[in-house]
Amino acid sequence: MSNSIKGGDAAKRYLKQLAKRVGEGQKLRVGFFKDATYPDGTSVAMVAISNEIGDPRRNRRPRPFFRNTINEHANEWGDVLAQGLSANDMNGDAALRMTGEVIKGQIQQSIRSFTSPANKKSTIAKKGFDAPLRHTKHMLNSVDYVIDEGNE
Repeated sequence: MSNSIKGGDAAKRYLKQLAKRVGEGQKLRVGFFKDATYPDGTSVAMVAISNEIGDPRRNRRPRPFFRNTINEHANEWGDVLAQGLSANDMNGDAALRMTGEVIKGQIQQSIRSFTSPANKKSTIAKKGFDAPLRHTKHMLNSVDYVIDEGNE
């Protein structure tokens, strides 16, 4: 998209229109939200953080799938948002949705590809396979994003 603007008033009007299309004060949050629970009512967010940082009480080692996603992809997210704005005629909501989908997919891929530390032999015997973080795939399928409006 290429625009040519001449004059102070025209530039101000254009910037106001652009600000309306882009959106003001919106925030994208990606992760596990309070409405995501296991069938027994257990919070998916609590299970995710327990996996992420480990749980010494349950002899669980850290499995930092979320931090891995941030470390591997955070430097891309600004470009993804910019591409979303460009592809959606500077529509901020559409660009944030596009960015949310990308980050959600990256977190899910991090969960899918996580292998180390491996499950214990007893866990493998119980589950029948060795795939850390993917016993029921409920956590994997609970990754989501929300766009907060304005001053939230």
